[in-house]
Amino acid sequence: MIFVFGSNKAGIHGAGAARYAHRMLGAKWGIGEGITGGPSSLCYALPTKGFKIEFIPLEEVKHSVTRFIECAEYWALRNAEFKVTQVGCGLGGFTKEQIAPLFEAAPDNCYFDTEWKDILGDRFQYWGTF
Repeated sequence: MIFVFGSNKAGIHGAGAARYAHRMLGAKWGIGEGITGGPSSLCYALPTKGFKIEFIPLEEVKHSVTRFIECAEYWALRNAEFKVTQVGCGLGGFTKEQIAPLFEAAPDNCYFDTEWKDILGDRFQYWGTF
């Protein structure tokens, strides 16, 4: 599964799921959005903070989620699955009620943190929590 984590636009993966992605899964330092990682494990950096690690408007996060969904739809053709963490709900400063609905158009190859099930419902599959 491709690990999807909240990032900052500068790709400084210093804390939370981003740190885990960098240290354990090979997410590349300096890649703040998109597919990153090594040949044996891929990640997707989804920016929920700015270049200087500042908070960004929810509308910017929404655009990043839209780009992620387009990517996930493309990768569905390759039978890839995405393990989506609670992006933006920790260090990003947003609530799950703000972020989870942004993923309602996600394809079936996306698996979500169980903390979002009460919002996204039974249409999606869930993997656990980070």
